[in-house]
Amino acid sequence: MNAYRYPIRPHRRKHGPRGYRDAADFQPWLRDEFLFRCVYCLEREQWVNRIGHFHGDHFRPAADHPELVLDYDNMLYVCQACNLRKGRQSVAEPLKHLLSKDIVVRRDGSIRGRTKAAKAIIDLLKLDGPQYRKRRRLMREVIAMAAKHNPKLYRELMSFPDDLPDLEVLKPPVGNSRPNGVKKSCFALRVQQKLPAMY
Repeated sequence: MNAYRYPIRPHRRKHGPRGYRDAADFQPWLRDEFLFRCVYCLEREQWVNRIGHFHGDHFRPAADHPELVLDYDNMLYVCQACNLRKGRQSVAEPLKHLLSKDIVVRRDGSIRGRTKAAKAIIDLLKLDGPQYRKRRRLMREVIAMAAKHNPKLYRELMSFPDDLPDLEVLKPPVGNSRPNGVKKSCFALRVQQKLPAMY
């Protein structure tokens, strides 16, 4: 199981909450939407203290597009480091260009883009910088050692968080433009015993 495998195909949103007055209210939806990991570097909630570590990022910067500040489709789930690196800069659409066919993550933690757009995102966020490379290398080694010597730890590192958001109980003020996504949420799948133990 490769923790640093980017998605196979472009992401299609499954949720569409509308009407919240604070961007922070979208957080439970974003967590589920992006599988509890950073869209850019794939850092997982299971690997860190989540409190304060993950943010909702405005893909099109809020300062330049104030009309999109509370638009769910303009939000991504990102770690603090990637959020700080991106800042107000514009990047190619990560949900279309950060795909497994367009990116190579090597055993030494280095990362390379195969397309112009993937390379631009990697360069802009400095995803191939020494700290990112070291983090990926260390996590790959820890995960491999856990898989070999500590199955319980391996499952914990590669599993979904315990506190999956129950999106069924959340009622966005102006509704949900994609209500069927709630039935496909990780919480709903866990209740139905259809959620994989690891991903």
